[in-house]
Amino acid sequence: MQQLRGKEGGRVKRIYRAESKRSGVPWAKRSYRPGEAFEAGDDINRALSAAHACLYAACHAAVVGVGASPALGFVHTGGALSFVLDIADLYKADYSIPIAFDLVAQEMVEEDDVRLATRDHFRETRFMKRVVDDIFDLIMGDSSEPQDQLDRNLLWEDVGGTVAGGMNWSGFEELNVHGYATVTGPDIPEYPVDW
Repeated sequence: MQQLRGKEGGRVKRIYRAESKRSGVPWAKRSYRPGEAFEAGDDINRALSAAHACLYAACHAAVVGVGASPALGFVHTGGALSFVLDIADLYKADYSIPIAFDLVAQEMVEEDDVRLATRDHFRETRFMKRVVDDIFDLIMGDSSEPQDQLDRNLLWEDVGGTVAGGMNWSGFEELNVHGYATVTGPDIPEYPVDW
């Protein structure tokens, strides 16, 4: 893990230097203070903090949306968002870092500028679909079938394997409405309420 962290740190430093050269924005080092992300550092560091925050939020939505635990990270550990940070690190080089450098090069240094540009870039590149597909690939392995066509509504079966979900497996008459099983309880009499 120490070697992995060292390689990742070196890779990110090279990305910052390359983006500085490409955009013409001077780069010294990453400056970030927890709790004061947008007040710390120069324009580029503030823009990076804002862009990374947008990336984290989108990745958090994707992780929760696919039913994964945001806290169960592989590289990051010990926090409520460890897996979110793992996933977000996969996209910084393509999303948040270039966006921040491009905006600072255009002298668009307000947090709103970064937030709106990041949102627009996510929409234009269909980022959420990409991150959801990548999460499924990471968790479930490669699949030759497109993710949106996989049936994920399966139930574990104790004799090995799975069975289809959304069905009444109780042995009673199937109560199937619109493709979903419905569960009902006893009839409850309605009592008039005097408001």
